[in-house]
Amino acid sequence: MDDLYTRRQAGAVMLAGAATPLLHAAPAAGVTHVPWSRQASIYEVNLRQFTPEGTLRAFEAQLPRLQRLGVGIVWLMPLQPIGVKNRKGLLGSYYAIRDYTAVNPEFGTLDDCKRVVRRAHALGLKVILDWVANHTAWDHPWTTEHPERYKKNAQGEIYPVTFTPEGGPVESWDDVVGLDYADRGLWDAMAEAMLFWLRECDLDGFRCDVAGLVPTPFWDHLRPRLEAVKPVFMLAESDQPELHAKAFDMSYDWALYETLKKIAQGQAGAAELRSWWTKRQDKYPADAIGMNFTGNHDTNSWAGSDAELYGSQAAFKAMAVLAATLPGMPLVYGGQESFFGKRLQFFEKDPIAWGSYPLAAFYTRLLALKKRHPALAHGPGGSLQIEDGGNPALFSFTRRGGGRRLRVTVNLSGQRQTAADGTRLAAWDWRIAP
Repeated sequence: MDDLYTRRQAGAVMLAGAATPLLHAAPAAGVTHVPWSRQASIYEVNLRQFTPEGTLRAFEAQLPRLQRLGVGIVWLMPLQPIGVKNRKGLLGSYYAIRDYTAVNPEFGTLDDCKRVVRRAHALGLKVILDWVANHTAWDHPWTTEHPERYKKNAQGEIYPVTFTPEGGPVESWDDVVGLDYADRGLWDAMAEAMLFWLRECDLDGFRCDVAGLVPTPFWDHLRPRLEAVKPVFMLAESDQPELHAKAFDMSYDWALYETLKKIAQGQAGAAELRSWWTKRQDKYPADAIGMNFTGNHDTNSWAGSDAELYGSQAAFKAMAVLAATLPGMPLVYGGQESFFGKRLQFFEKDPIAWGSYPLAAFYTRLLALKKRHPALAHGPGGSLQIEDGGNPALFSFTRRGGGRRLRVTVNLSGQRQTAADGTRLAAWDWRIAP
Protein backbone atom coordinates (compact mmCIF):
# COMPACT_ATOMS: atom_id res chain seq x y z
CA MET A 1 0.00 0.00 0.00
CA ASP A 2 1.18 3.57 -0.61
CA ASP A 3 1.87 4.51 3.01
CA LEU A 4 1.57 1.21 4.83
CA TYR A 5 4.82 -0.08 6.26
CA THR A 6 4.25 -2.98 8.62
CA ARG A 7 6.93 -4.78 10.61
CA ARG A 8 6.10 -8.24 11.90
CA GLN A 9 7.95 -11.24 13.20
CA ALA A 10 8.11 -14.71 11.65
CA GLY A 11 10.51 -17.47 11.49
CA ALA A 12 13.74 -22.07 12.57
CA VAL A 13 17.06 -24.30 13.10
CA MET A 14 18.84 -27.46 12.19
CA LEU A 15 22.25 -27.48 13.84
CA ALA A 16 25.23 -29.05 12.14
CA GLY A 17 26.49 -32.12 13.86
CA ALA A 18 23.14 -33.08 15.36
CA ALA A 19 22.10 -36.71 14.81
CA THR A 20 18.67 -35.62 13.59
CA PRO A 21 17.09 -32.28 12.64
CA LEU A 22 15.22 -30.39 15.29
CA LEU A 23 11.58 -31.38 14.88
CA HIS A 24 8.74 -28.90 14.55
CA ALA A 25 4.99 -29.31 14.33
CA ALA A 26 4.85 -27.57 10.97
CA PRO A 27 1.47 -26.60 9.52
CA ALA A 28 -0.05 -28.74 6.77
CA ALA A 29 1.07 -28.26 3.18
CA GLY A 30 -0.42 -25.37 1.25
CA VAL A 31 -1.12 -24.72 -2.43
CA THR A 32 0.70 -26.49 -5.27
CA HIS A 33 3.08 -24.06 -6.97
CA VAL A 34 3.41 -23.68 -10.72
CA PRO A 35 6.66 -25.40 -11.83
CA TRP A 36 8.17 -22.23 -13.28
CA SER A 37 8.14 -20.59 -9.84
CA ARG A 38 10.34 -23.22 -8.18
CA GLN A 39 13.67 -21.47 -8.76
CA ALA A 40 12.48 -18.05 -9.84
CA SER A 41 13.42 -14.63 -8.57
CA ILE A 42 10.98 -11.71 -8.66
CA TYR A 43 11.54 -8.14 -9.83
CA GLU A 44 9.27 -5.25 -8.86
CA VAL A 45 8.60 -2.51 -11.42
CA ASN A 46 7.62 0.97 -10.26
CA LEU A 47 6.45 1.92 -13.74
CA ARG A 48 6.06 5.67 -13.13
CA GLN A 49 9.70 5.98 -12.08
CA PHE A 50 11.28 3.18 -14.13
CA THR A 51 11.97 5.24 -17.25
CA PRO A 52 11.96 8.97 -18.04
CA GLU A 53 8.71 8.38 -19.97
CA GLY A 54 7.12 6.27 -17.23
CA THR A 55 5.14 4.22 -19.75
CA LEU A 56 4.54 0.59 -20.62
CA ARG A 57 6.08 1.06 -24.06
CA ALA A 58 9.27 2.52 -22.58
CA PHE A 59 9.42 -0.29 -20.05
CA GLU A 60 9.01 -2.94 -22.76
CA ALA A 61 12.45 -2.00 -24.10
CA GLN A 62 13.95 -2.92 -20.70
CA LEU A 63 12.69 -6.52 -20.72
CA PRO A 64 15.77 -8.00 -22.45
CA ARG A 65 17.96 -6.39 -19.78
CA LEU A 66 15.85 -7.98 -17.04
CA GLN A 67 16.12 -11.35 -18.76
CA ARG A 68 19.91 -11.02 -18.83
CA LEU A 69 19.83 -10.06 -15.15
CA GLY A 70 18.21 -13.43 -14.42
CA VAL A 71 14.73 -12.28 -13.47
CA GLY A 72 12.00 -14.93 -13.52
CA ILE A 73 8.85 -13.02 -12.51
CA VAL A 74 8.10 -9.37 -13.29
CA TRP A 75 5.78 -7.71 -10.77
CA LEU A 76 4.08 -4.61 -12.16
CA MET A 77 2.70 -2.15 -9.64
CA PRO A 78 -0.98 -1.24 -10.34
CA LEU A 79 -1.64 -0.05 -13.89
CA GLN A 80 -5.23 1.16 -13.49
CA PRO A 81 -6.53 4.76 -13.55
CA ILE A 82 -5.97 6.66 -10.30
CA GLY A 83 -8.71 8.50 -8.44
CA VAL A 84 -8.93 12.28 -8.65
CA LYS A 85 -11.07 12.96 -5.57
CA ASN A 86 -8.86 13.36 -2.46
CA ARG A 87 -5.81 12.49 -4.55
CA LYS A 88 -2.44 12.58 -2.82
CA GLY A 89 0.17 14.75 -4.53
CA LEU A 90 0.09 15.69 -8.19
CA LEU A 91 -0.21 12.20 -9.70
CA GLY A 92 -1.75 10.23 -6.84
CA SER A 93 -1.19 6.75 -5.49
CA TYR A 94 -1.14 3.67 -7.68
CA TYR A 95 -3.25 2.06 -4.96
CA ALA A 96 -6.21 4.48 -5.26
CA ILE A 97 -7.90 2.72 -8.18
CA ARG A 98 -10.77 4.36 -10.05
CA ASP A 99 -11.44 1.62 -12.63
CA TYR A 100 -10.35 -2.00 -12.22
CA THR A 101 -10.51 -2.92 -15.92
CA ALA A 102 -8.67 -0.06 -17.61
CA VAL A 103 -5.11 1.28 -17.91
CA ASN A 104 -4.04 4.64 -16.53
CA PRO A 105 -3.41 6.90 -19.57
CA GLU A 106 -0.25 8.06 -17.76
CA PHE A 107 1.14 4.58 -18.42
CA GLY A 108 -0.37 3.82 -21.84
CA THR A 109 -3.15 1.55 -23.09
CA LEU A 110 -4.49 -1.96 -22.60
CA ASP A 111 -2.84 -2.90 -25.91
CA ASP A 112 0.48 -1.68 -24.49
CA CYS A 113 0.00 -4.00 -21.53
CA LYS A 114 -0.71 -6.91 -23.86
CA ARG A 115 2.47 -6.12 -25.79
CA VAL A 116 4.56 -6.09 -22.60
CA VAL A 117 3.20 -9.48 -21.50
CA ARG A 118 3.70 -11.02 -24.96
CA ARG A 119 7.29 -9.75 -25.10
CA ALA A 120 7.98 -10.96 -21.57
CA HIS A 121 6.63 -14.42 -22.37
CA ALA A 122 8.73 -14.56 -25.54
CA LEU A 123 11.78 -13.92 -23.36
CA GLY A 124 10.80 -16.63 -20.87
CA LEU A 125 9.59 -14.19 -18.19
CA LYS A 126 6.30 -14.30 -16.28
CA VAL A 127 4.27 -11.21 -15.35
CA ILE A 128 2.07 -10.59 -12.31
CA LEU A 129 -0.02 -7.49 -11.63
CA ASP A 130 -0.39 -5.70 -8.32
CA TRP A 131 -4.04 -5.98 -7.25
CA VAL A 132 -5.91 -3.79 -4.76
CA ALA A 133 -8.91 -5.72 -3.42
CA ASN A 134 -9.23 -3.97 -0.05
CA HIS A 135 -10.29 -0.50 -1.21
CA THR A 136 -10.93 1.82 -4.15
CA ALA A 137 -10.62 5.50 -4.92
CA TRP A 138 -13.44 7.75 -3.74
CA ASP A 139 -14.54 8.27 -7.36
CA HIS A 140 -14.71 4.62 -8.39
CA PRO A 141 -18.16 4.09 -10.02
CA TRP A 142 -19.07 1.50 -7.39
CA THR A 143 -19.30 4.21 -4.72
CA THR A 144 -22.49 5.50 -6.38
CA GLU A 145 -23.68 2.46 -8.34
CA HIS A 146 -23.04 -0.13 -5.59
CA PRO A 147 -22.70 1.61 -2.22
CA GLU A 148 -23.54 -1.71 -0.56
CA ARG A 149 -20.00 -2.84 -1.46
CA TYR A 150 -18.39 -0.32 0.91
CA LYS A 151 -17.82 -0.08 4.63
CA LYS A 152 -19.77 2.70 6.35
CA ASN A 153 -19.44 4.62 9.59
CA ALA A 154 -22.07 4.96 12.32
CA GLN A 155 -23.83 7.58 10.22
CA GLY A 156 -24.12 5.22 7.25
CA GLU A 157 -21.53 7.13 5.24
CA ILE A 158 -18.67 5.71 3.19
CA TYR A 159 -15.47 6.80 4.93
CA PRO A 160 -11.67 6.58 4.48
CA VAL A 161 -9.90 3.31 5.14
CA THR A 162 -9.14 3.32 8.86
CA PHE A 163 -7.54 0.52 10.85
CA THR A 164 -5.03 -0.22 13.59
CA PRO A 165 -1.99 -2.22 12.43
CA GLU A 166 -0.47 -4.66 14.87
CA GLY A 167 1.56 -2.74 17.44
CA GLY A 168 0.90 0.62 15.82
CA PRO A 169 -1.36 3.67 16.02
CA VAL A 170 -4.60 4.06 14.06
CA GLU A 171 -3.97 4.71 10.36
CA SER A 172 -6.32 6.56 8.03
CA TRP A 173 -5.79 6.51 4.26
CA ASP A 174 -7.65 9.61 3.13
CA ASP A 175 -7.48 8.92 -0.61
CA VAL A 176 -9.26 5.53 -0.51
CA VAL A 177 -12.44 3.94 0.86
CA GLY A 178 -12.76 0.40 2.18
CA LEU A 179 -14.66 -2.44 0.51
CA ASP A 180 -17.07 -4.57 2.57
CA TYR A 181 -16.80 -8.30 1.86
CA ALA A 182 -19.97 -8.97 3.82
CA ASP A 183 -21.60 -8.18 0.46
CA ARG A 184 -21.32 -11.37 -1.61
CA GLY A 185 -21.94 -9.44 -4.79
CA LEU A 186 -18.54 -7.85 -4.24
CA TRP A 187 -16.89 -11.30 -4.34
CA ASP A 188 -18.10 -11.94 -7.88
CA ALA A 189 -17.40 -8.40 -9.06
CA MET A 190 -13.83 -8.48 -7.77
CA ALA A 191 -13.17 -11.95 -9.17
CA GLU A 192 -14.51 -10.93 -12.58
CA ALA A 193 -12.28 -7.86 -12.62
CA MET A 194 -9.22 -10.03 -11.93
CA LEU A 195 -10.29 -12.60 -14.52
CA PHE A 196 -10.49 -9.77 -17.06
CA TRP A 197 -6.72 -9.31 -16.83
CA LEU A 198 -6.00 -13.01 -17.15
CA ARG A 199 -8.19 -13.31 -20.22
CA GLU A 200 -7.27 -10.03 -21.92
CA CYS A 201 -3.56 -9.79 -21.13
CA ASP A 202 -2.58 -13.38 -20.32
CA LEU A 203 -1.08 -12.38 -16.98
CA ASP A 204 0.50 -15.07 -14.82
CA GLY A 205 -0.88 -14.07 -11.44
CA PHE A 206 -1.23 -11.26 -8.94
CA ARG A 207 0.52 -9.56 -6.05
CA CYS A 208 -2.34 -8.74 -3.69
CA ASP A 209 -2.05 -5.52 -1.74
CA VAL A 210 -2.72 -5.64 2.04
CA ALA A 211 -4.06 -9.17 1.52
CA GLY A 212 -4.48 -9.69 5.26
CA LEU A 213 -7.13 -6.97 5.45
CA VAL A 214 -9.33 -8.88 2.99
CA PRO A 215 -11.20 -11.91 4.41
CA THR A 216 -9.26 -15.13 3.78
CA PRO A 217 -12.39 -16.97 2.55
CA PHE A 218 -12.56 -14.56 -0.39
CA TRP A 219 -9.02 -15.46 -1.46
CA ASP A 220 -9.78 -19.17 -1.00
CA HIS A 221 -12.87 -18.74 -3.19
CA LEU A 222 -10.91 -16.76 -5.79
CA ARG A 223 -7.99 -19.10 -6.48
CA PRO A 224 -9.98 -21.90 -8.17
CA ARG A 225 -11.73 -19.35 -10.38
CA LEU A 226 -8.40 -18.00 -11.57
CA GLU A 227 -7.00 -21.50 -12.03
CA ALA A 228 -9.94 -22.35 -14.29
CA VAL A 229 -8.43 -19.90 -16.79
CA LYS A 230 -4.73 -20.76 -16.33
CA PRO A 231 -2.26 -21.77 -13.61
CA VAL A 232 -1.30 -18.69 -11.59
CA PHE A 233 1.23 -17.50 -9.03
CA MET A 234 -0.16 -15.51 -6.10
CA LEU A 235 1.83 -13.22 -3.80
CA ALA A 236 0.24 -11.82 -0.63
CA GLU A 237 1.35 -8.57 0.95
CA SER A 238 0.89 -10.20 4.33
CA ASP A 239 2.60 -12.70 6.60
CA GLN A 240 -0.54 -14.51 7.78
CA PRO A 241 0.09 -18.29 7.54
CA GLU A 242 -3.55 -19.16 6.79
CA LEU A 243 -3.29 -17.38 3.43
CA HIS A 244 -0.98 -20.18 2.26
CA ALA A 245 -3.51 -22.96 2.89
CA LYS A 246 -5.58 -22.52 -0.28
CA ALA A 247 -4.90 -19.17 -1.90
CA PHE A 248 -1.31 -17.92 -1.96
CA ASP A 249 2.05 -19.29 -3.06
CA MET A 250 4.17 -16.60 -1.42
CA SER A 251 3.92 -13.99 1.31
CA TYR A 252 6.17 -11.23 2.62
CA ASP A 253 8.96 -12.26 4.98
CA TRP A 254 9.04 -9.05 6.98
CA ALA A 255 10.86 -10.82 9.82
CA LEU A 256 13.83 -11.68 7.57
CA TYR A 257 13.89 -8.15 6.15
CA GLU A 258 14.02 -6.66 9.64
CA THR A 259 16.79 -9.07 10.63
CA LEU A 260 18.90 -8.28 7.57
CA LYS A 261 18.48 -4.57 8.13
CA LYS A 262 19.50 -4.87 11.80
CA ILE A 263 22.56 -6.93 10.87
CA ALA A 264 23.73 -4.25 8.43
CA GLN A 265 23.25 -1.66 11.17
CA GLY A 266 25.26 -3.70 13.68
CA GLN A 267 22.22 -4.56 15.81
CA ALA A 268 21.94 -8.32 15.09
CA GLY A 269 23.96 -11.31 13.99
CA ALA A 270 23.94 -15.08 13.47
CA ALA A 271 21.78 -15.76 16.54
CA GLU A 272 18.95 -13.64 15.16
CA LEU A 273 19.09 -15.45 11.81
CA ARG A 274 18.84 -18.80 13.62
CA SER A 275 15.85 -17.50 15.55
CA TRP A 276 14.19 -16.28 12.34
CA TRP A 277 14.44 -19.72 10.73
CA THR A 278 13.19 -21.58 13.80
CA LYS A 279 10.12 -19.37 14.04
CA ARG A 280 9.43 -19.60 10.32
CA GLN A 281 9.41 -23.41 10.38
CA ASP A 282 7.00 -23.40 13.30
CA LYS A 283 4.63 -20.91 11.69
CA TYR A 284 4.28 -21.76 8.01
CA PRO A 285 3.37 -24.77 5.83
CA ALA A 286 6.51 -26.57 4.70
CA ASP A 287 5.99 -25.54 1.07
CA ALA A 288 5.07 -21.89 1.76
CA ILE A 289 7.39 -19.48 -0.04
CA GLY A 290 8.62 -16.40 1.76
CA MET A 291 9.54 -13.38 -0.32
CA ASN A 292 13.05 -12.42 0.77
CA PHE A 293 13.61 -8.72 0.21
CA THR A 294 16.11 -6.01 1.07
CA GLY A 295 13.75 -3.29 -0.15
CA ASN A 296 10.55 -2.57 -2.07
CA HIS A 297 8.42 0.42 -3.05
CA ASP A 298 7.14 0.91 0.51
CA THR A 299 10.46 0.60 2.30
CA ASN A 300 12.24 2.82 -0.22
CA SER A 301 9.72 5.66 -0.16
CA TRP A 302 8.78 5.59 3.52
CA ALA A 303 11.59 3.93 5.51
CA GLY A 304 14.75 4.80 3.61
CA SER A 305 16.93 4.20 0.58
CA ASP A 306 19.33 1.26 0.39
CA ALA A 307 22.15 3.62 1.36
CA GLU A 308 20.21 4.81 4.41
CA LEU A 309 19.14 1.36 5.58
CA TYR A 310 22.30 -0.64 4.86
CA GLY A 311 25.03 1.99 4.99
CA SER A 312 27.40 0.67 2.35
CA GLN A 313 27.21 -1.29 -0.88
CA ALA A 314 29.32 -4.00 0.75
CA ALA A 315 26.84 -4.53 3.61
CA PHE A 316 23.91 -4.37 1.21
CA LYS A 317 25.44 -7.01 -1.08
CA ALA A 318 26.07 -9.36 1.85
CA MET A 319 22.40 -9.08 2.85
CA ALA A 320 21.31 -9.61 -0.77
CA VAL A 321 23.38 -12.83 -0.83
CA LEU A 322 21.47 -14.08 2.20
CA ALA A 323 18.13 -13.11 0.63
CA ALA A 324 19.01 -15.11 -2.49
CA THR A 325 20.44 -18.22 -0.83
CA LEU A 326 18.25 -18.72 2.25
CA PRO A 327 14.91 -20.53 1.69
CA GLY A 328 12.50 -18.21 -0.10
CA MET A 329 12.29 -16.21 -3.31
CA PRO A 330 14.55 -13.16 -3.65
CA LEU A 331 13.02 -9.84 -4.69
CA VAL A 332 14.89 -7.14 -6.55
CA TYR A 333 13.11 -3.79 -6.44
CA GLY A 334 13.70 -2.00 -9.75
CA GLY A 335 16.65 0.32 -9.22
CA GLN A 336 18.51 -1.80 -6.67
CA GLU A 337 20.90 -2.94 -9.38
CA SER A 338 22.05 0.70 -9.27
CA PHE A 339 22.08 0.78 -5.42
CA PHE A 340 19.40 3.24 -4.35
CA GLY A 341 20.84 6.38 -2.84
CA LYS A 342 17.54 8.24 -2.55
CA ARG A 343 13.93 7.73 -1.60
CA LEU A 344 11.68 7.85 -4.66
CA GLN A 345 8.72 10.19 -4.32
CA PHE A 346 5.53 8.18 -4.34
CA PHE A 347 2.91 10.62 -5.64
CA GLU A 348 5.08 12.55 -8.11
CA LYS A 349 7.25 11.83 -11.11
CA ASP A 350 10.73 11.01 -9.79
CA PRO A 351 12.69 8.81 -12.23
CA ILE A 352 15.27 6.29 -11.03
CA ALA A 353 18.88 7.45 -11.48
CA TRP A 354 20.21 4.33 -13.16
CA GLY A 355 23.77 5.42 -13.81
CA SER A 356 25.97 2.54 -14.96
CA TYR A 357 24.08 -0.22 -13.10
CA PRO A 358 26.96 -0.81 -10.66
CA LEU A 359 25.39 -3.92 -9.10
CA ALA A 360 24.11 -5.48 -12.33
CA ALA A 361 26.96 -7.99 -12.63
CA PHE A 362 26.56 -8.92 -8.94
CA TYR A 363 22.82 -9.58 -9.34
CA THR A 364 23.35 -11.44 -12.61
CA ARG A 365 25.66 -13.95 -10.90
CA LEU A 366 23.43 -14.23 -7.84
CA LEU A 367 20.15 -14.75 -9.72
CA ALA A 368 21.81 -17.20 -12.13
CA LEU A 369 22.87 -19.28 -9.14
CA LYS A 370 19.36 -19.16 -7.72
CA LYS A 371 17.93 -20.25 -11.07
CA ARG A 372 20.28 -23.13 -11.85
CA HIS A 373 21.25 -24.75 -8.54
CA PRO A 374 18.71 -27.38 -7.39
CA ALA A 375 19.61 -26.89 -3.72
CA LEU A 376 18.11 -23.38 -3.93
CA ALA A 377 14.71 -24.52 -5.20
CA HIS A 378 11.63 -23.48 -3.21
CA GLY A 379 10.24 -26.19 -0.91
CA PRO A 380 9.00 -28.52 0.16
CA GLY A 381 10.47 -27.03 3.28
CA GLY A 382 13.67 -25.78 1.69
CA SER A 383 16.33 -27.98 3.26
CA LEU A 384 18.52 -25.80 5.43
CA GLN A 385 21.26 -26.87 7.83
CA ILE A 386 22.66 -24.03 9.94
CA GLU A 387 26.19 -24.63 11.14
CA ASP A 388 28.07 -23.40 14.18
CA GLY A 389 31.07 -21.59 12.74
CA GLY A 390 32.51 -20.74 16.15
CA ASN A 391 32.20 -17.01 15.45
CA PRO A 392 28.96 -15.05 16.07
CA ALA A 393 29.87 -12.61 13.30
CA LEU A 394 29.82 -15.41 10.71
CA PHE A 395 26.71 -17.18 9.48
CA SER A 396 27.19 -20.53 7.72
CA PHE A 397 24.59 -22.89 6.32
CA THR A 398 24.15 -25.67 3.80
CA ARG A 399 21.28 -26.09 1.35
CA ARG A 400 20.56 -29.50 -0.21
CA GLY A 401 18.34 -30.55 -3.08
CA GLY A 402 18.33 -32.54 -6.29
CA GLY A 403 21.22 -34.65 -5.02
CA ARG A 404 23.47 -31.60 -4.68
CA ARG A 405 24.46 -29.23 -1.93
CA LEU A 406 25.57 -25.62 -1.56
CA ARG A 407 27.46 -24.20 1.41
CA VAL A 408 27.22 -20.48 2.17
CA THR A 409 29.22 -18.46 4.70
CA VAL A 410 28.62 -14.73 5.15
CA ASN A 411 30.55 -12.24 7.25
CA LEU A 412 27.87 -10.27 9.09
CA SER A 413 30.22 -7.50 10.16
CA GLY A 414 32.34 -4.65 8.90
CA GLN A 415 35.53 -6.30 10.19
CA ARG A 416 37.65 -9.19 8.91
CA GLN A 417 36.56 -12.46 10.53
CA THR A 418 38.02 -15.98 10.86
CA ALA A 419 35.93 -19.15 11.16
CA ALA A 420 36.77 -22.14 13.34
CA ASP A 421 38.11 -23.99 10.29
CA GLY A 422 40.50 -21.14 9.50
CA THR A 423 38.42 -19.59 6.70
CA ARG A 424 39.03 -15.83 6.54
CA LEU A 425 36.52 -13.39 5.19
CA ALA A 426 36.96 -9.67 4.61
CA ALA A 427 34.35 -7.22 5.92
CA TRP A 428 30.89 -8.13 4.60
CA ASP A 429 32.41 -10.83 2.38
CA TRP A 430 30.94 -14.26 1.63
CA ARG A 431 31.83 -17.69 0.30
CA ILE A 432 29.53 -19.92 -1.75
CA ALA A 433 30.82 -23.39 -2.57
CA PRO A 434 29.60 -26.98 -3.17
